[in-house]
Amino acid sequence: MSEQLRVAVIGAGYWGPNLARNFRTSPDWDLVAVCDLDAERARRVVGPRSTVEVVTSTAELLARDDIDAVAIATPARTHAAVALAALDAGKHVVVEKPIADHGAGARAMVARAAEQGLVLMVDHTFCYTPPVLKMRELIAEGALGDIHFVDSVRINLGIVQPDVDVFWDLAPHDLSILDFILPGGLRPLGVAAQGADPLGAGQSCVGYLTLPLPGGAIAHVHVNWLSPTKIRQMVIGGSQRTIVWDDLSPQQRLTMYDRGVDLGQPLPDKTTANISYRLGDAWAPALPEKEALGVMVAEFADSIRSHRAPRTDGHAGLRVLDVLEAATRSLAAEGRRVPVTGPDAAEARTPSELEVVV
Repeated sequence: MSEQLRVAVIGAGYWGPNLARNFRTSPDWDLVAVCDLDAERARRVVGPRSTVEVVTSTAELLARDDIDAVAIATPARTHAAVALAALDAGKHVVVEKPIADHGAGARAMVARAAEQGLVLMVDHTFCYTPPVLKMRELIAEGALGDIHFVDSVRINLGIVQPDVDVFWDLAPHDLSILDFILPGGLRPLGVAAQGADPLGAGQSCVGYLTLPLPGGAIAHVHVNWLSPTKIRQMVIGGSQRTIVWDDLSPQQRLTMYDRGVDLGQPLPDKTTANISYRLGDAWAPALPEKEALGVMVAEFADSIRSHRAPRTDGHAGLRVLDVLEAATRSLAAEGRRVPVTGPDAAEARTPSELEVVV
């Protein structure tokens, strides 16, 4: 199938213009329309000389038969309603993160897409960056060995959001990356969240997530709106090697370390282990320079043409959303570790773990 697919972007606010630009320049797509309640804002996105139409009614847009797919870049509280209407209208859907603002809406989206035989994709943008694609490749081929730990830091002097806390604002990026690169996806055995609101903003501005993983590994995510310095870093430690991803280091975003700790046989006294330290080389894998959104829209087109699930499908969005909802419950329980609900999460836990997580 070589002819272009026809797409419309719904939402011309913060992220919509980026989506419109990438659909417009992609050889796979013909951007037909931009839809927003504010016609002037939509016109600024399409430009004064553009042939792309400006539409102010979602219902009017979805009733058209010259559109194959829509990209939803509206507030999260509207995602489920808009996506369900689009799927009912026979349109393939890519939606911004998080997939929805509650699990029931997200599950309805996944079920409806399956019923209609349509693609439902979540724009987990970081999953289409060259460093994350390379990390996924290295982990899949076993270059790190068994995963032991993940430490992720995403902090900066950011905008204190009026409607969501720092977990729902920043952590979806890190959680979606973990879901993308970990074998089997993000299926933690529980979630413990600690948050602080030193400003009195009404929601957590600083937060820490602890996620025990199957096989004895653990992941830790630190998010913060109040840091005067910006840090975007992830460390993934394995039994053989460790990857460090520093997204703010353009010359060397990924570094692979052949260093670690090896636990040998117990010593004769049987009370201490024989520990040795591996001090090998460090090197930086070569990475291509590609815009993540360009890769994402190409993946969306290929999944539609190939009748397959995209790499970041609705189930991936659900797994991230389940962790976010568990984090909210853990905060309400003063940081106690709580189970992750939902079918995807349940598959990862044993019967005893489903009964109680302490």
